[in-house]
Amino acid sequence: MPHETPLLVTIVLGLVLAFACGFIASRLRLPPLVGYLVAGIIVGPYTPGPAVDAHLATELSEVGVILLMFGVGLHFSTADLLAVRWIAIPGAVGQIAVATAIGVVIAMSWGWTLGGGLVLGLALSVASTVVLLRALDERNTLGTANGRIAVGWLIVEDLAMVLTLVLLPALAGLLGGKTPDGSAGGIDGQLLLTVAITLGKVGVFGAIILMLGPRIVPWLLSQAARTGSHELFTLSVLAIALGIAYGSAKLFDVSFALGAFCAGIVLAKSELSHRAAEESLPLQNAFAVLFFVSVGMLFDPSIIVREPIEVIAVLLIILVGKSVAAFAIVLLLGYPISTATLVSASLAQVGEFSFILAGLGIALGLLPSEGKDLILAGALLSITLNPLAFATVRPLTDWINAMLDLLARGEPARRARLARLDRKLSELRQHAEPAAKLGLQPTQLMSKFAIFGDLTADQRAELLTLFKPRSAAPGERVIRAGDVGNEMFFISSGAVEVAVGGKKIQLGPGDFFGEMALLTGARRIADVTAIDYCLFLTLGKDDFDKFIGRYAELRQRLDEVAAERAEMNRREAQTPEPG
Repeated sequence: MPHETPLLVTIVLGLVLAFACGFIASRLRLPPLVGYLVAGIIVGPYTPGPAVDAHLATELSEVGVILLMFGVGLHFSTADLLAVRWIAIPGAVGQIAVATAIGVVIAMSWGWTLGGGLVLGLALSVASTVVLLRALDERNTLGTANGRIAVGWLIVEDLAMVLTLVLLPALAGLLGGKTPDGSAGGIDGQLLLTVAITLGKVGVFGAIILMLGPRIVPWLLSQAARTGSHELFTLSVLAIALGIAYGSAKLFDVSFALGAFCAGIVLAKSELSHRAAEESLPLQNAFAVLFFVSVGMLFDPSIIVREPIEVIAVLLIILVGKSVAAFAIVLLLGYPISTATLVSASLAQVGEFSFILAGLGIALGLLPSEGKDLILAGALLSITLNPLAFATVRPLTDWINAMLDLLARGEPARRARLARLDRKLSELRQHAEPAAKLGLQPTQLMSKFAIFGDLTADQRAELLTLFKPRSAAPGERVIRAGDVGNEMFFISSGAVEVAVGGKKIQLGPGDFFGEMALLTGARRIADVTAIDYCLFLTLGKDDFDKFIGRYAELRQRLDEVAAERAEMNRREAQTPEPG
């Protein structure tokens, strides 16, 4: 067709097939992610049928990684990262060392050089932040202490890979490859100079971000917001994220993704950070899908038939070697079994940095050509199996506590340490995002609810101290049917959709939900999903029970509301569908 272009074909085929395969995977009770990867294989160069430009797909997917890391920066403060540093830094470094050593030993048993084994081990030692964030978000664990530890762990891994990508060319000659200029290479002053320059660039970039970013970035965003143009504000968010990412890569040799992450951290200090997250979310989702499609495109399925033993070995390093190493390290650092199993599941896959490192290894003559195929095979299979790894977290934790007395013996002390970290993270979040930023003040919110109308001034003052802020992005599942109820939600801004009994109900500012499970003690009976960027004030179960226990009149009113909603749900369920 005359008007057909490679870029248009790549986007259209990638998204259309990703939707089709993702929908089929969902109907088969598989994660949609599996469908996205299959879509990439279908349009890739190694299978018959339609083909798209793999280079363009990879570049488009990089935009998704940038936007996703920008979103992480908006919600993951520097204080949070520093709070988990005592487990994230030694844990990530130790796990990388163990996984790399295993990779070197196995690769050299295949007859590879030390350099090839080193590249293979490093590529398999780092996990995908994109995959992890999706997995944690689907399970509503991103904001927990364990979730923060896992994200911090992977951020440290990303930083380590950035340094690796800088140092590997200088060491290539020593490891049996070739340097970028074709020389034999070796250890000399050039290596020390390279390290010094790299650290200097990172230091300058960090100084600029910390000193100028908080002054310039929020100001730019506020100026765009004052224009009243929805399009200009959206463009300002994208320009800040992509612009800082591009500038950091070109000027300071910092990866696009980490540059965008820093931009998000800076922007989080702005009062418009919630709106910025809302505007960037749809693009994050669309381009993240293209990332998984591009991974599938790079995979040559014949590698499974040609070298099955090597594929299995690579997969075992990813699923078993890394996970066991991480599990042991977390326990040695004094954190509970639940943290160890979650971190282990988080690391049981490889991602974007692995592909970059494999490409560099081939360019430097270190990694054999089949090495890239093995890494891609490991990536595809491990990403596909990662939901299964997360599904085993809870039963594996329970089994270890029940069966392995030696490990479970120190569990109370380890749980106490995690609880202290959780309290510290909660304090940091409350300090960074006080209730005053939630659009509707608690006093205004209480006066808006008739349910609090009969409370005295002292009772209201007491209740105010129990509220905790929480936010949700569009599409985020706030409550899942079947879960144990542990908090009640008051909507400050935004809107949610309540799905119960085959019906869907929308609630907005001034409404509340989640009280049924707290009142009856039963599990949640509805799914509640944010359909806009939502800001809530929540009341936890312990605080709820204590407060309600002291004020019988409020308990009576809530019982009446619960009975009214139960009757409404019953009538809705009995109402026949139209047509």
